[in-house]
Amino acid sequence: LMVNSLRMRPDRLIVGEIRRKREAEVLFEAIHTGHSVYATVHADNSREVITRMVSPPINVPKPMLPSLGTMLIMYRNRRTGIRRVLQFAEVTEDSEPNVLFEYDTRSDQIKAVSQSQSLIKKLALHTGMTIEELSIDLREKEEILEWLVKNRINTVDGVGRIVAAYYSNREALLSLIRRGKGGEVIQGEKPKKEIPAKKG
Repeated sequence: LMVNSLRMRPDRLIVGEIRRKREAEVLFEAIHTGHSVYATVHADNSREVITRMVSPPINVPKPMLPSLGTMLIMYRNRRTGIRRVLQFAEVTEDSEPNVLFEYDTRSDQIKAVSQSQSLIKKLALHTGMTIEELSIDLREKEEILEWLVKNRINTVDGVGRIVAAYYSNREALLSLIRRGKGGEVIQGEKPKKEIPAKKG
């Protein structure tokens, strides 16, 4: 399946549930093709993901784990039925989980708990951006995500239009959102490049 999917020249690969060694082998083979790869594993938290990956029946050699990059742990409160992101963690160079953000049940908020040790360095290496440029980029994306939540834009089509607009003309999209006109993109109008007025 992976070989066939690579023939389709994908941007991303999704490997289903990792339960056994063979599935993990396919996952790491997919990662090492240079594509963005996503996979699912059942575990209660980021440390348990690491434990499951290096233990039977999966048995991934621990030095390979930094290839995973990051882990997003989902959580369902069985008492209330509410689903939330529990943790967002990176895998450090020594194959340990470093939780960057964690859900606080009392406040119903996700809170930053530690600084990145490897993720930001990898992003800087692969994007050619400085740490400061990455910080600005992340703040802009946060602004757009908050705008999506505030305006209850949660359909595949609605979110897709905003993402497409961001990558085709980031400055124009941010300008529309900051002026409260981001809905124009949802209605099908592409953000146009603004031409500065001539002086004199």
